[in-house]
Amino acid sequence: MRASVKRLNKAPPGKRRFLFLQGPISPFFAEVAAGLRRHGHEVFRINLNLGDRLFWRGPGGVDFTDKPEAWRRWIEAFLDQQAISDLVLLGEQRFYHQEAIAAAKARGLAVTVTEWGYLRPDWIILERDGTGRESLFPRDPATILREAKGLPLPDLRQCFADHFPSQAFWDIAYHAGLLFPFRFRHFRNHELIHPLVTYAGIGLRLLLRPSENRRSARILADLRARRVAFWVFAMQIQNDFSLRAYSSFPSMGAALQEAMASFAAHAPVDAALLVKLHPLDPYAQNWPMRISAMARKLGVERRVHVAPRGDLDAMLSAAQGMITVNSTAASRALALDKPMKLLGQSVFNVPGLAFQGALDDFWTKAEAPDAALRDAFFALLSAAYMVRGVYFGREGRRAAVQATVDRLDRGLINLPLPAPEPGNA
Repeated sequence: MRASVKRLNKAPPGKRRFLFLQGPISPFFAEVAAGLRRHGHEVFRINLNLGDRLFWRGPGGVDFTDKPEAWRRWIEAFLDQQAISDLVLLGEQRFYHQEAIAAAKARGLAVTVTEWGYLRPDWIILERDGTGRESLFPRDPATILREAKGLPLPDLRQCFADHFPSQAFWDIAYHAGLLFPFRFRHFRNHELIHPLVTYAGIGLRLLLRPSENRRSARILADLRARRVAFWVFAMQIQNDFSLRAYSSFPSMGAALQEAMASFAAHAPVDAALLVKLHPLDPYAQNWPMRISAMARKLGVERRVHVAPRGDLDAMLSAAQGMITVNSTAASRALALDKPMKLLGQSVFNVPGLAFQGALDDFWTKAEAPDAALRDAFFALLSAAYMVRGVYFGREGRRAAVQATVDRLDRGLINLPLPAPEPGNA
């Protein structure tokens, strides 16, 4: 049984000792650490490679240079020797993070995980223990409705723009550091695709973006003009841990194959499937060609279409519904009142929001999400499990840093911020 949100996270008394592990490839963690120091907390950071070092400013940085097999005992000793009270990291599924979380939980320490937000584009996750399947967000509709009572609905309009040039520059600088391991030659990388392949693929897609947008718009316009009923399959990047760790699929291709086979066998014969590629997928697997080959084998080559880019909201507005593994595109389907089927473990996979029946039944039996439950879901998620802001753009990062420092300092993780006292802003 999941613990109630209200019973978690009592604010620890006094000043604490924070340990940061790997974070976003940006100054975000260094700026959060500086804010915590201003509140009187002690802050440490363990660098696992030279790239980590590039994004840490201030005292408290410690290098781990031993082999991965030595990490568990080393981190246990560090937690004990430095009397760490809080562990903060990006994502919980990297090898080093899994081991550190296990050691921290065995000692009763607070673990705070950040990630790109369940709502996009300018929210980030800040929650206890983990995300996705590991999230402590309630999956019971009655609990969500109860705990969201009195919370305001979030404004889902974009407030902050991220900054892709900064993201790209910092990412290249970080991975350049991995090319010169020096003392960090034993570092175990969690990424599946070599950065050079990723950069080449994303660079090509940036060059092709105008033509990809035009092609996607033509496909959508054609489906609308012919009044074809269609569903959207929102793809994810193979590197994404929400696919790798929180689904039963060994690859994105396997998830696509299952969805397309079900569509071929059980969707109305005059319906279509629109596969929306992730805009940052590096095309290492040439998805358009693979998807066409899958469709031919299933006999639905004329009914399956690939949108390499395009406006997701426009696609969903015209669609019957959406299928995905764990993509945060689910938040857009909810906002647009569209039925959706999730093939993995996700905070969105709640009865009344996502279809709980078999995929084969989704094409003919799915219903729109419950409006009251959806509003409560958005209200609780935004008030207690995320903060507004971004990792890269300056203004959005400043807002996210301020909110993160405030929540960590006050111990308000997985809890809504208290209402301001009368007369105070």
